[in-house]
Amino acid sequence: MFRTVSVTLINKIQRMVDGQPVYDDTDRPIYDTSEKTVSGVLVGMPESEEVLTEVNMSGRTIAYTLAIPKGDSNNWVNAEVILPQEFGGGSYRTIGSPLMGIESNVPTPWHKKVRLERYE
Repeated sequence: MFRTVSVTLINKIQRMVDGQPVYDDTDRPIYDTSEKTVSGVLVGMPESEEVLTEVNMSGRTIAYTLAIPKGDSNNWVNAEVILPQEFGGGSYRTIGSPLMGIESNVPTPWHKKVRLERYE
């Protein structure tokens, strides 16, 4: 069987007061972070063709791919992910939007694929 892990998902959320965004002294938006643990995630290495395509299109290098369990409703776009120490630990940033299948048409327990790049 597959061995899954738990990862930490960190999203930036723009701070709002009375429905209006809050800005700092230099007119930049202020963000808070939301941290969640997502379990049942598969961590894998990307295919070499996938790495080359992403580098050619965006200049970003895929370090890992994640398979996200069905039923997950977290926001994986422009999020930070912290992997367990067995994968080197550290912070990673998601690349683009998750690739999703239709849950009922995917025979495995996972239906989203998230690509990660190293982020420091």
